[in-house]
Amino acid sequence: MRISRKGVKPRVAETGEAKIKAKARALGFDACGVADARAAWEAGARLANFIAEGRHAEMAWLEETQERRAHPTAMWPDAKSAIVVATNYAPEEDSLALLDEKQRGIVSAYAARRDYHDVLKGRLKELAQAVARDTNAEVKVFVDTAPLMEKPLAQRAGIGWQGKHTNLVSRTHGSWLFLGTVLTSAALTADEASADHCGACRACLDICPTNAFPAPYQLDARRCIAYLTNEHPGVIPREFREAIGNRVYGCDDCLAICPWNKFAQASADARLAVRGDLRAPPLAELATLDDAAFRARFAGAPVKRSGRARFVRNVLIAIGNSGDRALAPVAEKLLADSEPLVRGMAVWALARLLDEPAFAALKLARAARESDPSVREEWGA
Repeated sequence: MRISRKGVKPRVAETGEAKIKAKARALGFDACGVADARAAWEAGARLANFIAEGRHAEMAWLEETQERRAHPTAMWPDAKSAIVVATNYAPEEDSLALLDEKQRGIVSAYAARRDYHDVLKGRLKELAQAVARDTNAEVKVFVDTAPLMEKPLAQRAGIGWQGKHTNLVSRTHGSWLFLGTVLTSAALTADEASADHCGACRACLDICPTNAFPAPYQLDARRCIAYLTNEHPGVIPREFREAIGNRVYGCDDCLAICPWNKFAQASADARLAVRGDLRAPPLAELATLDDAAFRARFAGAPVKRSGRARFVRNVLIAIGNSGDRALAPVAEKLLADSEPLVRGMAVWALARLLDEPAFAALKLARAARESDPSVREEWGA
């Protein structure tokens, strides 16, 4: 979004940054800060190293937009200030305790609700309109939908700091934060940047099931369950399947373990409330979703973007990890699914649930009929 007051000389808001922050709070944001969009920072170099080392996995869009992500002014040269807002989305239930409910599929806390992009963008547009009106300056709105690195900007704006898990952490709101940004051509007074308060703590690093952090403050997406279950388009490597457990979309472990979450609170916005039917439904129920049922169930939620085949792939991995042989008939039905991605993971799940004679009999009856190489590989393995 771009709002322009052509023909009017830009000026700093006479009512000051305090009015902007008050407006943000009135709109339901939990935190608001201002950063200088022009100042030098190290985030661009860190991104370049991340991509050079291949840690962005198959997220080609990161490489394609690398130059524009390097600095806020690389995307919009007229940007002078960044107004960064944050909304707390802490779940009411214990995300780590849900891992013990093996017959249920865990959907990450951020995704088990209405898509935050839609909710926050409406508020941000209203805030941007107020800024444009008060400053006669141009504004642009971002909610994780453009090549803008919002977490470094949020640290610069005093919202929090990027913790060792690379996500934003706040001493006031913990690790559960949705971010949004208004870039403006107005030269606002910047807040003091947040200092790092992680100290010697490494709880987020140690809890990672797949060792996705090569070092503190570094992430390798190729090993991250959030990437593997959300973004990865194909067959999930065998080395990570058992570690995925019953996580069917995303992973909250590194966020949930953060000790600063003692200050976190669930959003007061009813539109961002966690939907109980999405958070941890029975695996048997999720495995039966066809395309239409999948789209209907996750309408308006981030999960829908993954598509039915990837999602059921994840569900079958969770079924294989459940240890519940009663789920074997559910997986067996999916051996006839139209999607090779689903059929292959059904084979893997059954190999985990059935005893050797039962699986051998099933293989004898089914494997020869399979034409897809990736599924045949699962039968062979």
